[in-house]
Amino acid sequence: MSVLALQQKTVSQDDKKAIALNRSAELKERISDYLEEKEDIKTGYDLEENILENKRIILNLFNATQKDWLNWRWHMSNRIHDAVTLSQLFYISKETSSRIKKVGLRYRWSISPYYASLLRERTAVDPIWTQAVPSLDELEETGQSDPMAEEYTSPAPGITRRYPDRLIINVTNQCAMYCRHCQRRRNIGEIDRHRPNNTIRAALEYIRGNKEIRDVLITGGDALLLSDNYLDWLLTELDQIKHVEIKRIGTRTPATMPQRITRDLCAVLKKHPPLYINTQFNHPREVTHDAALACEMLVGAGVVLGNQAVLLKGINNKPSIMKKLNHELLKVRVRPYYIFHAKQVKGTGHFITSVDDGIKIMEKLRGYTSGLAVPTYIINAPNGFGKTPVLPQYILDRNDKYISMRTWEHRVIRYPNGQ
Repeated sequence: MSVLALQQKTVSQDDKKAIALNRSAELKERISDYLEEKEDIKTGYDLEENILENKRIILNLFNATQKDWLNWRWHMSNRIHDAVTLSQLFYISKETSSRIKKVGLRYRWSISPYYASLLRERTAVDPIWTQAVPSLDELEETGQSDPMAEEYTSPAPGITRRYPDRLIINVTNQCAMYCRHCQRRRNIGEIDRHRPNNTIRAALEYIRGNKEIRDVLITGGDALLLSDNYLDWLLTELDQIKHVEIKRIGTRTPATMPQRITRDLCAVLKKHPPLYINTQFNHPREVTHDAALACEMLVGAGVVLGNQAVLLKGINNKPSIMKKLNHELLKVRVRPYYIFHAKQVKGTGHFITSVDDGIKIMEKLRGYTSGLAVPTYIINAPNGFGKTPVLPQYILDRNDKYISMRTWEHRVIRYPNGQ
C-alpha cells in the first residue's frame, strides 16, 4: 500500500514504526554495494606511510631538508621532468623510460616532488601515475589543440569570454604539474612564462569598459603561481572596478603542491572578499593531510572553495570512486562543484569516457548521498559555446496539467504542473 493510501487511513503508531523500519532497511540495502566498494578505494590519508617513504627518497635524491619540502619555490625549482630523475626515484623499466622520453619530445611534462610522493604503482593502473607521467597514448593524433576555440573567444589580450556577465583572465602558462589530460596543453610550450603586465592591463581595461561583467575568473596555467605581490595588485585592481562583484581563482595547487598555500598568501587573499577558489581533485588519493591543511588555511582566509573534477577513464569514471572523492572533499570543506566531461584535446583521447559513464555516476549520486556531494555534470560545447549540464532523464512526460517524473529510485510519479 502506498504512503498516500496509508495517510488516508487510521494507522497505529506501531504500524507506522514498522513501515519506517522497513523503509530504513530498504534504503540501507540501496547503498550496500558502495559500502563494500569504498573500503578498497584508498585516500591520501590511508596511504600516509607510503607518501612519507616516497618523500624520504625524494629528499635524499635532491639532498634536501624538511624546510625545503615546506617551500613551494623549492618544489617548483625541482620539478621532475626527465625519465632519468624519475627512474632514480622510483624503479621503472628501460622500456617505460624509453616511452616517456619519446612522448617528452612532443609534449612537455613536469611533476612537483610533492605530487610524485603520492605515487604508489609505476603503471597505468595507478590514478596518480596516469595523471602525471606521459604515455604513448598521447601520440595518437585524435582531437584538436583548441577544441574550445579560445582563440576565437578572446575579444581582448588575455581574455576568454563565453558568457554575458563573466569572463576569464588567463595570467600564466605555468603549473606545479603539467597534467596529462590538460585542456590547454597547447599553451605549455618549453618555457614557463606569466603574461606580460601590459597584457593584464589591457584585460583590465576591457573589463572596465564592459559594465555587464560582474564575475572574473583568474586562471592559466595555475593562477596561484603568480607572486603574492602580483596577485595582491591584480585583485586590488578588480576590487576597484565597481561592477565586478566577485573574483574567482582557478588553481590545482591544493592537490599538486599544497605548500603554495602559505600564511603570506592567505593574508593577501583575505584582503579581497568575496573570493572563490575552484581547484581540481580527481581522485581520493589526492586528498592528503597536506592538502587538507592547505584547504583549511584557505577557508580560514575567508575563501569559498569548490572542486572541478575532470571525468577521466581509468581514474575516476566509476560511481564509487567519484562518490568517495566528493565525500573526502566535503570533509576538508571543499564543495564538489562540477564534473567536467574530458574535452577532445589532441593527445588526451585515452582519458575520454562515454557520456553514459557520467550519467551513471550522476544516477548513483543524486538521492544516494547528500546534495552537497552532488556536483553538476558538464559537457563543454565545442567551439566555445559554453557549459551544458547533463542529467539523467527525470521528466518522462508532461502536459499543461501534469508531469510524469521518476525519482532517484525510479519510482514513476504523476505531479501537478502548476496549481
